[in-house]
Amino acid sequence: MSTGSAGEWRPAGSAEPSRAGTSKEIANAPERLAAVEALERELDARRRGRYWRLGLGLAALVAAALAFGAWRDRQQPAPVSPFITQRIEQRDIQESIESSGKLRPLNEVKVGTQVSGRVVDVHVDFNDVVKKGQLLAEIDPRLFGAQVSQAQGQLASARAQLERSKASQKSALVQLERTRQLKAESIASQAELDQAESALDVANAEVTAASAQITRLGAELDSASTTLGYTKIYSPIDGTIIDRQVDPGQTVAASFAAPLLFVIARDLSEMQVLADIDEADVGKIKEGMTAKIRVDAFPDQAFAGTVTQIRYNPTEVQGVVTYAAVLDVKNDQLALRPGMTAVVSIIAQSVQGVTAVPSAALRFKPKELGELARAPALEPGQRRLFLAPPGPPRTTDASGAEAAAAPPLESKLVRIGISDGAWTELRESPLAAGAEVVTGERAVDGDKRRKFLGIF
Repeated sequence: MSTGSAGEWRPAGSAEPSRAGTSKEIANAPERLAAVEALERELDARRRGRYWRLGLGLAALVAAALAFGAWRDRQQPAPVSPFITQRIEQRDIQESIESSGKLRPLNEVKVGTQVSGRVVDVHVDFNDVVKKGQLLAEIDPRLFGAQVSQAQGQLASARAQLERSKASQKSALVQLERTRQLKAESIASQAELDQAESALDVANAEVTAASAQITRLGAELDSASTTLGYTKIYSPIDGTIIDRQVDPGQTVAASFAAPLLFVIARDLSEMQVLADIDEADVGKIKEGMTAKIRVDAFPDQAFAGTVTQIRYNPTEVQGVVTYAAVLDVKNDQLALRPGMTAVVSIIAQSVQGVTAVPSAALRFKPKELGELARAPALEPGQRRLFLAPPGPPRTTDASGAEAAAAPPLESKLVRIGISDGAWTELRESPLAAGAEVVTGERAVDGDKRRKFLGIF
């Protein structure tokens, strides 16, 4: 290692620079310094631009967060009251008794047969309109015709026997008169006279017996002829065939009861409903009350009906006692059919333009009764309504506990009238239409974060 002039250090073995090179480097030093300073200024400017853009980005994020917070605050729902309320209104109310039953013709006749045998012909079918006396069906008449012929023969024989008896009677009478004359002339004895009288008595008895036999056989002939007539089934009324339970070739037996062959409805424009009325409601129903009848076939149509009878005979099914109410229903368009299930609404009472309260308000009871638990029992027809407390709704703190207790509910005693289920008439009440009453109480939870873009 060696040193150059002016104390300059050089590695060993390196050549000493020339004086000309050294002079050139010294001459270019200011330019290099200026380039370095320019480079440093450019780097500093780039650093300041990067910091500026980062600051703008952060400011934009802060502004977006503030805007989102303000939007979320606007979207938050208003505080919800823990009580559900509804207003008292002026309404028309109809109290209806609901029931159900089966439709049937107002007057129907079940046609059977009084004789047994094989059906040889049926002259009508379902829905046929028939007249009174029209032939409906025939049963094989041959057996019954033979019985008629037999009775007729026996009757003819009895009549011939009567004529023979009358001839014997006449002969005995003549013999008696002759014997009496001979006895008067002392030609005939008393014994002959007694014999002639006895013969007349026998002849008279034979005439009486023959007459009685004719009467008996005449009755048998009438019975056989009537039975023969029963082989032809005639319509007893004018009407419509709504049921036919017999076909040609079928054998019917009338040994214990008349088999059912046809059901004839007199007039399908008038129908009848037998509705089962619960024992709790039967006292509200009277004859002459109007009703609405609905069937599944015409759900949007109501048919007018009238209560014509309330039967005293009870029906008990599984401990439930009901009474049958008979309602007449007009069926001018023949839309209703026998056997349809009908839903009956009997209008028991109705009022117009009365003050009415939602029935739910009458059923509402607060969870905490407080002093109401010690209140005296209500009188019949009396109910209690509750008014929502004034002021802000009940709130909860972050732990879920109530921050402030809700003010107590205010109660009002009222007297009620009729009800349609949804609304009840107020007959005596300190509350007027428009007042809000409590119908329910909803649960109030702690603060919940609302959903945002599907994220909880």
